[in-house]
Amino acid sequence: MQKVKLDHIDRRILSDLQADGRMTNVELAGRVGISAPPCLRRVRALEEAGYIRGYHAELNPQALGYGVTVFAMVGLSSQAEQDLVAFEHTVSNWPQVRECHMLAGENDFILKIVARDWDAYQTFLTRELTALANVAHVKTALTIRCSKNEPGVPVDLAAEEA
Repeated sequence: MQKVKLDHIDRRILSDLQADGRMTNVELAGRVGISAPPCLRRVRALEEAGYIRGYHAELNPQALGYGVTVFAMVGLSSQAEQDLVAFEHTVSNWPQVRECHMLAGENDFILKIVARDWDAYQTFLTRELTALANVAHVKTALTIRCSKNEPGVPVDLAAEEA
C-alpha cells in the first residue's frame, strides 16, 4: 500500500464516491473536472493506498424484515489480548452483528445488532452472546428510530494533506 498525497481533486473524488459509489468514471471525472483516464488512475491509486476500502449497496433493514436494532455494550471477564481477539473472532462470524468496536472504559465492546424482532434478539442474546464464557455483562439499548445514518467520514474539500 503506497501513500498518496491527497490534493483537492483526490478529496473531491473521495467525497463524490462516498456519496454515490455507483457513478460511472465518466460522470465522476466530469464532477471533479478532469478527463476519464486520469480520473480512473486516481481512483485506482486511492484504492491501492487504502483510502477506498470497498463499495457496497445500502440496504433497507425494515424492507428485509429486520425491525429491531440494538446496541449492546459488552464487558468481558478478561481483557488479555488473546481473549479480546477470540471475542472479536467469534463476533465476526455472527451475521446479525453489523458492527463491533472495542472501547476504552467500563465496557470492552459495543456491538450494533439487527434482528427481525425483539424475540429474535433475545434468543441471540441468551443463546449466543451471553453464553460466551468470557462475557461478564451485557447492557443493551434498543433503538427507537434512526435520524441520521451517514456512512464514511467527512471529507474536507478545502484541506491539503500535510
